[in-house]
Amino acid sequence: MRSTHSGYTRLSKVHKVSAAGLTAAAATTVVFAAVSGGTASAADAHAVKPVAWSAESFGETQQDELSTYADAAAAKAKAEAAAKVKAAAKAEADAKAKADQERASRSEARKPMKPAAAAKPAVKPAAPAKKAYADNLDGWIRQSLDILHAKGVPASYEGIKRNVMRESTGNPRAINDWDVNAVNGVPSKGLLQIIDPTFKAYHVEGTSWDIWDPVANITASCNYAADKYGSMDNVNSAY
Repeated sequence: MRSTHSGYTRLSKVHKVSAAGLTAAAATTVVFAAVSGGTASAADAHAVKPVAWSAESFGETQQDELSTYADAAAAKAKAEAAAKVKAAAKAEADAKAKADQERASRSEARKPMKPAAAAKPAVKPAAPAKKAYADNLDGWIRQSLDILHAKGVPASYEGIKRNVMRESTGNPRAINDWDVNAVNGVPSKGLLQIIDPTFKAYHVEGTSWDIWDPVANITASCNYAADKYGSMDNVNSAY
């Protein structure tokens, strides 16, 4: 821009640099002429090379620096913008997760409470002890009576013992080898002198299948007497 203010022309930065370059060139020419004894020609003066830099190269250097600064600023702004977007997305995700958790908590609180399960006994009740019976005539009769009564077969202690004493005198290994049953090959055996076919027909579940077993012998005989006579109590002779 040219200005006529105060009677002189204002030079721009470029003009000042150019003028400085020209002045330096002229000074070089004078020095050269002095050294050569003042014989340098005008052509020689014009042959002097200018300085290594110029206003134009100076401007390009400034422009490159400005471009570098601009690129760095743009990259920084872009990175900051990306960080803000990421932070906003995280904040939104955190807010949504918190809302979902609060909603789930309210839903869980509204569910009806299940009734508490009944407490199980810490210790199982012990099984009733198995009844023990003496291994003699008294114990055999009592054990047989418990089995008979559980099956609904009538009998009494007195009726059983009375017939046992008459038939075998209380000997579980007694056998009759002379009566008609013995003649027919099926002798009477045991406490109540029962024959094998009758024992098998009137055997009571839960007792032994051995006719010589005292409890099994008494129980089968009483079952037979109940069927034929109503009860062993009604038997007073050979039956």
